[in-house]
Amino acid sequence: MKIIRKHDLVAAALAGALTFTAAHAQTAAPGVNPTLGFNNKIPEKLLTPDKVDSPIGTLNFVDGVPTDETTKKLYDHLDFLRGVEVFLNFIPAASLEAMRLGNAEIGATKSNQAVIMDQLLDSSPLFLTGNTDTVYCSVILDLETDGPTVVEVPLGSGPGTVNDAFFRFVIDMGAPGPDQGKGGKYLIAPAGYKGALPKDKKDGGEYFIARSPSNVNWLILRGFLVDGKPDAASKMFREGVKVYPLSKASNPPKMEFFNGSKMPFNTIHANNFEFYQELDHVIQKEPLDLIEPELRGLAASIGIRKGTPFKPDERMKKILTDAVAVGNATARAVSFRGRDPRSAIYPNSQWKSLFGGADYRFIDDDGIGGRNLDARTVYYYGYTVNTPAMAAKLIGRGSQYAVSFADSSDRPFDGAKTYRLSVPANAPAKDFWSVVLYDPQTRSELQTSQPFPSKNNKRDKLIVNADGSVDIYFGPKAPAGKEANWVASVPNKGWFAIFRLYGPLEPWFDKTWRVGEIEEVK
Repeated sequence: MKIIRKHDLVAAALAGALTFTAAHAQTAAPGVNPTLGFNNKIPEKLLTPDKVDSPIGTLNFVDGVPTDETTKKLYDHLDFLRGVEVFLNFIPAASLEAMRLGNAEIGATKSNQAVIMDQLLDSSPLFLTGNTDTVYCSVILDLETDGPTVVEVPLGSGPGTVNDAFFRFVIDMGAPGPDQGKGGKYLIAPAGYKGALPKDKKDGGEYFIARSPSNVNWLILRGFLVDGKPDAASKMFREGVKVYPLSKASNPPKMEFFNGSKMPFNTIHANNFEFYQELDHVIQKEPLDLIEPELRGLAASIGIRKGTPFKPDERMKKILTDAVAVGNATARAVSFRGRDPRSAIYPNSQWKSLFGGADYRFIDDDGIGGRNLDARTVYYYGYTVNTPAMAAKLIGRGSQYAVSFADSSDRPFDGAKTYRLSVPANAPAKDFWSVVLYDPQTRSELQTSQPFPSKNNKRDKLIVNADGSVDIYFGPKAPAGKEANWVASVPNKGWFAIFRLYGPLEPWFDKTWRVGEIEEVK
């Protein structure tokens, strides 16, 4: 029997270790010079130099680790970037919150209180690209306070829609809705409501039922002119619109109506630091899952988090003040000087669609392109009401829109100059067509010497050319003999135009009929 001593074991282990080390020594491959500080050649694309010149200044590192000064600079920049992205991504939420605040500004704070533009929407209210040609009825629903809420829509109502607190589509009403203009009762219930609900209309019940993921919802109804006047539509809404909690259906509260015409109130979100405060109110008010986790995380990264007060320190407030300024500028760039060629309605045309290449959800190219973020920004920065009826091909129903930010020579409109728009004969609109001018600052109706900066082929007595076409003029003064077809502009102020068709017909969709470009009159 061989006796193995302890020192023999140690020696054997040491010899084994030396043999392993020699066999696995870290050496560069033959003919390859190792990177300084490494045993091997390291790909350059992995390494960070000690000094990097960047758009935010010089960035300094010690062997890849940012210095204290650079770390602070990078965090400031990260917070700035996220502040910009919060602005661009949350415009829809802030915009609907501003609509709620606007209704409240003139007294409509409950769901049984409606704002009606009895004498149409003139240029006094600040209202994103509203039209001058239908009677609006606006109601803010609060499902948190009222629970499932009934909306009674009268016979003959034009296009109506309910949008949630992120300005997303919930349901249509009126002509494009399931009542098809015949009127009816709708029930808007919280998405998470667990209580019993009545039968849906399609199952033999009394209500058209829709569920909304938010507490706050906006109901907007439109009524058409009769003989060029708003009186009949105003009367229809005041007598026929009813909004009340389902729980009070047997004894609903009396409706109250506020006339919003000729009233200078604001329904547009802020473009300064106050934007984040408007958004914070939405986050605190609404259910957590109204907004998906990615966007919730974006808001939380700048301090807007449900259940937590939004109290940025001085450093963060300064960063966010800068961020909202750049976010606002970016929204204006993609809105007024868009770069997506698919937005053009016709080849070589200044007339643009509201949705670009996306659908009403801003899903691009049947989903291949995901959600078109620029298209969403463009839409909500300048427009309100999200409904498939504004993007879908609905012959004789719904509405279609074309917007122009520049003349036929691709120059932004100048309020000191005179322009002409030719509307060819047989415009494909079952109900009416109109053109309205807007202010690029407020994206609301252009405030001029005229209460309505627009022309409507049913409301206005327009001069019609021998071939059936109509020429509309825009400028600081009416061309001689063209006063009936003139829309005033303001020197030293820009504008843009929206051409609308209500009840669009096939020639609009197949483009066999084309509205003219807006040309400067020399």
